[in-house]
Amino acid sequence: MAGQFILYREQQRFKQFWLWVVILGTTAIFWAGFIYQVLLGGAFGNRPVADVQLAILFALIGVGMPWFFYKMKLTTEVRQGELQVRFWPFHARPVTIPLHLVRDYEKITYNAIRDYGGWGIRWGTKGKAYNVSGGEGVQLHFYDRDPLLIGSQNAIALYNAIKLAKERK
Repeated sequence: MAGQFILYREQQRFKQFWLWVVILGTTAIFWAGFIYQVLLGGAFGNRPVADVQLAILFALIGVGMPWFFYKMKLTTEVRQGELQVRFWPFHARPVTIPLHLVRDYEKITYNAIRDYGGWGIRWGTKGKAYNVSGGEGVQLHFYDRDPLLIGSQNAIALYNAIKLAKERK
């Protein structure tokens, strides 16, 4: 059984400026429509939807979407003999990777779009990736499956923690 002492812990969120411009720009349209039509009594657009429908869309997209992206986070923990990754809200529990299954690992610089098709939980030509921003991480090579990239804002510390956790077994 792996030890409970945490050697390394990192929480990352989506902080890309361009992403928040898109999200907030989209939500601004729903805020404007809701205020103009529901609160002020106007008709939003050429073919306005009913106030109830607009209120539901406003709640889902105008409030729900930015809240969802704000709360989304990637948590990486290294413990003795294991690495845990949790991408909330997609993982109810952390994904545990026993380090004895890792053949080799390396700190790498990567291009999220070219190598993995973007950010999040991704599959690309170089294996699977968990990343939310940046272009550095630690790539794990296994004995019996494709590589796994863990994106990190402090890839050197993550690499060193994995090294220490593997040595301690």
